[in-house]
Amino acid sequence: MKHLNQRITLRLRLVTGMLITLMLTASTGITRAETVPTDQMRKVRNEFQDKKFGIFIHWGIYSMLGDGEWVMHNKKISPEEYAHLADGFCPSLFSAREWVLHFKEAGAQYVTFTSRHHDGFSMWNTAASDYNVMKATPFGRDVLKELSSACAQEGIALHLYYSHMDWYRPEYPTGSCKNVPHDASVANWPAYYAFMNRQLTELLTGYGPIGAIWFDGMWDHKEESFDWGLDEQYQLIHRLQPRCMIGNNHHSTPHDGEDFQLFEQDLPGQNTAGFSGGQTVSTLPLESCQTMNNTWGYSITDKAYKSSEEIIRRLVRAAGMNANFLLNIGPRPDGQLPDEAVKVLEDVGRFMQRYGKTIYSTRGGCVPPQPWGVTTQRGKTLYIHILNNEKDGRISNEGLERIEGHLSLLLPKGKYSVKSVKRLATGDALTFRHEAGGTRIFIPARPTTDMTDYILEAALN
Repeated sequence: MKHLNQRITLRLRLVTGMLITLMLTASTGITRAETVPTDQMRKVRNEFQDKKFGIFIHWGIYSMLGDGEWVMHNKKISPEEYAHLADGFCPSLFSAREWVLHFKEAGAQYVTFTSRHHDGFSMWNTAASDYNVMKATPFGRDVLKELSSACAQEGIALHLYYSHMDWYRPEYPTGSCKNVPHDASVANWPAYYAFMNRQLTELLTGYGPIGAIWFDGMWDHKEESFDWGLDEQYQLIHRLQPRCMIGNNHHSTPHDGEDFQLFEQDLPGQNTAGFSGGQTVSTLPLESCQTMNNTWGYSITDKAYKSSEEIIRRLVRAAGMNANFLLNIGPRPDGQLPDEAVKVLEDVGRFMQRYGKTIYSTRGGCVPPQPWGVTTQRGKTLYIHILNNEKDGRISNEGLERIEGHLSLLLPKGKYSVKSVKRLATGDALTFRHEAGGTRIFIPARPTTDMTDYILEAALN
């Protein structure tokens, strides 16, 4: 009888899904015509670039196992058994406002929250499935609603991660990420596609202004052999919220309709993590997402946290390469941020409070990245970030030269002219001279402060 009921439920679900697809297409007027960014969207993209720093949150029932967000897949846990995690999910110490205050004090301008990860569990009160934080857990609170409210109160933009891939739903056509199949698995893409669009409609109509939808998981199927229906889905999003941007972590060159380009665990143009080999750097706004330790979701054994100094330098390097920096945190199953993460946020906040003007609303400087660091620029003000500092209080010599007994750096010749240079922390004027190869700036050999990022400010003609 149990299996008969499962089959009947599945058939009803599939039929309903196909009807929803037809209704969505009819009601939204979605077509496959190319999406052209409006003037409004160009403005939104520009505002996004001004923000420069965001926080990424990976949190769900997978956090309870303390082994990262891929634990269901990596441990080959069946969907039926994995679903029992929801029975015990009750993060008694969760406070959306406390989270947002930490993010705001760190200087973050937006939050990207995992509304639904690859495990298929929804972290909001979705009507499209009972497999969600309100209906399937004793917690019984709409996490996303609380986070949306806290962000609105503190002036922090809310972005939403949403997985295209699903290890739980039986109608999702499993791709390259093999997993223990659902007992009732019968692949039906139209039904699954309709389910996703129904959820996206909920997210974009019930949780206030959403700054961006951050897609992931499309790489589960090869693009040339699988139609993800991006045209229809992207137009649905832009129709529901015209100011909502779209990014997709598909690790390839951006598709039409996408508003910013993502780089996972790397800066634009780099591929040290092995994810970005198939994409070139586009003219869209750029975002580099990186972890504090090695995992995205909470791992009880992963204590390989990067130092605050390294995180700050990554943020600065991203800005110098004309990209936003999205720093990930995996909250504990009790709902609190790890102590190590809070410490980093506090340190980043102190830096941004003092030097945020060299990051916010800037673009990559007219001087491209150099061995000694990067530059950022606002109008005719160039910020020179020397990032190869050593802990003993001296600037290392990489990319620098000792000339006439003084340490110096050479700004390569370009379409700019320097008229003054000062050390930002003190306002002290620095000596410089124009040479055949560019502009040489002489800097103190042993600065005693600001060793994480030694910043010069140059006025350009």
